Amino acid sequence: MKKTVLTYGLISGVIAAGLMLAHVPFMDGGSTSLIVGYTGIVLASLLIFFGVRSYRENVGNGKISFGRAFAVGILIALISSACYVAAWEVVYFSNPGIADHIFDKQVEELKATGAPQEKIDATAREVESFKKLYSNPFVNAGFTFLEPFPVGLLMTLIAAVVLRR
Repeated sequence: MKKTVLTYGLISGVIAAGLMLAHVPFMDGGSTSLIVGYTGIVLASLLIFFGVRSYRENVGNGKISFGRAFAVGILIALISSACYVAAWEVVYFSNPGIADHIFDKQVEELKATGAPQEKIDATAREVESFKKLYSNPFVNAGFTFLEPFPVGLLMTLIAAVVLRR
């Protein structure tokens, strides 16, 4: 199981990290950016399905239980998510202006829509407190982990249900 999990987990992680790194220069905080980002995560998570199928065919001789398929899939998802987090940590902490670029976009959008000044001020305070929180590498890693892992968990459940025999 170790070889399959490592192989597919690292390939998925490289894809997720690579697509995220390619996407960083185009981040604008808008919905298009989110769609492109999560599309990359979904593409990388497809390797969970292929990894579980490979394990079933090569190790399980065409048979796999739901529990074993789930274990293989979740380990691939964990490795892939860890690669994604590692890439983001490097990007985030090597580019000091990225936090301002990402988080200040919310305040700019409120100003552009003509929101009341009280709402703009409240959002600005929230953004500043979140920037402080996000500057802690462990908190940053935790929030970043929550981007790809739920997609990987969902793909694991789908693979385990579809591929069990």
